[in-house]
Parts: sequence; structure tokens; C-alpha cells
Amino acid sequence: MEITDIKIRKRTDEGKMKAIVSIILDNALAVHDIKIIQGENKVFIAMPSRKMPDGVYRDIVHPINVQMREKIERSIIACYLEEEDGVQARGEPNPLL
Repeated sequence: MEITDIKIRKRTDEGKMKAIVSIILDNALAVHDIKIIQGENKVFIAMPSRKMPDGVYRDIVHPINVQMREKIERSIIACYLEEEDGVQARGEPNPLL
């Protein structure tokens, strides 16, 4: 399964959530509302989730194995950081650095 498109749909500089992302897999399946979160030492992704009646959040979509999760995370973070570099090239501050 290949990631055929990544779109950074919304950015924010407030709080730990830095962006909301959509990806397309094999030009056939869209996954929306993947979040880029600023952790203590690095950024990471959080898959789309829903709050259940008991207050617990459950992923709606998620990779089944570590290899796919790493592939998705690496691709999304790389795209995000490339866009951040473009923002910096225009003279705007990069909140991740």
C-alpha cells in the first residue's frame, strides 16, 4: 500500500496540535483528520479518533502493524517539515525549531 498524496489541511501555532492532515492510499482510499502533535522531544501523528460514551477515545482508522504506522508517520512528518521549511524561507518563524 502506497501513500499517493498528503495534504496539510489546517495549521495552528496554538497548543500542541500543529496541523490536521489527509492522506490518500493507492489513489483509492482517503483518510482524513490525522493530527500532527508536538510532543516533548518531537512531533508525532495521532490517527482519527472518536470519543466513546464512556469518555475513552478510540481510533476510527489505524495501521495494523508497526511498519505501516512508521511509513505513514515518516511520510506525513516529512511533508509537514518540508512545508515548514518553505514557511521559513518566506521569513516566517518555524514553531518546531
